[in-house]
Amino acid sequence: MSEPKNVSFLGLGVMGGAIARHIGNAGHRLTLYNRTPARAERWREANPGLDVRLAGSPAEAAEGADVVLTCVGNDDDLADVVLGPTGVFTTLKRGATFIDHTTVSARIARQIAVEARDLEVHCVDAPVTGGQAGAENGQLSIMCGGRADAIAAATPIMQAYAKRIVHVGKAGAGQSTKMVNQIAFSGIIATLSEALRFAEASHLDLDKVYEAISGGASQSWQMDNRWHTMAKDEFDFGFAVDWMRKDLGLTLEEGRSIGVSLPVTGLIDQFYAEVQALGGGRQDTSALVRRLPRRVKK
Repeated sequence: MSEPKNVSFLGLGVMGGAIARHIGNAGHRLTLYNRTPARAERWREANPGLDVRLAGSPAEAAEGADVVLTCVGNDDDLADVVLGPTGVFTTLKRGATFIDHTTVSARIARQIAVEARDLEVHCVDAPVTGGQAGAENGQLSIMCGGRADAIAAATPIMQAYAKRIVHVGKAGAGQSTKMVNQIAFSGIIATLSEALRFAEASHLDLDKVYEAISGGASQSWQMDNRWHTMAKDEFDFGFAVDWMRKDLGLTLEEGRSIGVSLPVTGLIDQFYAEVQALGGGRQDTSALVRRLPRRVKK
């Protein structure tokens, strides 16, 4: 375990709450801030054995902190809690470390890194993959952008909840890598949905199909973990369609800014819009199969 530090965590949603718990269990002194104070209070009540205090603002949370982590909603939320008039950077001390686990644009990540440099704060943009289960089990994969010294400062904290930490490049590179992940991930879900409906329409035994193909070239984490649940219309497994659309929107915007065409990703984004129209915005991303009706031959 790393030496106990004063760690502040902002944003106690599904992912953030689980990450904060691992940090507390690693022996660090926690200060928590959440935009909805009642959620922070419930978190503290649910974790009575941890050394926790609650802050009334991001600035208050950052006072005296060695490390500040954020896991909020989007670019605007992040800018508010970090760069706003009561934001983290108004009080964070020189030499402290700032780690952002929000999935946001590479642009805001680079902007925050510039501000951090001027304040002599270590800064890491560190989006994660692994979903709710990965966060709860401390098995997240983290893609980090920033200077090497910033990554070194952040790593002892992140080791409390990560199975893999990779320094992928300079500031903003973590967010760009997360976009690569979402491009690949969404494509797998889209084709897995079509494969499942094709197998059903062909009157195949879905368990046998999975057994036959899951050890070959089509195998994926999504197939191993979602084939059977998609067949049973079970879609309550974490990362929501609404959040996927946010991520794909960021990805498509970044693609336009760097001159890269993403036609398949754009199409899948529209497929997810159809799922939202069906009322599936809060269901997990495997609900993409819902847009494909079952057509079983008589």
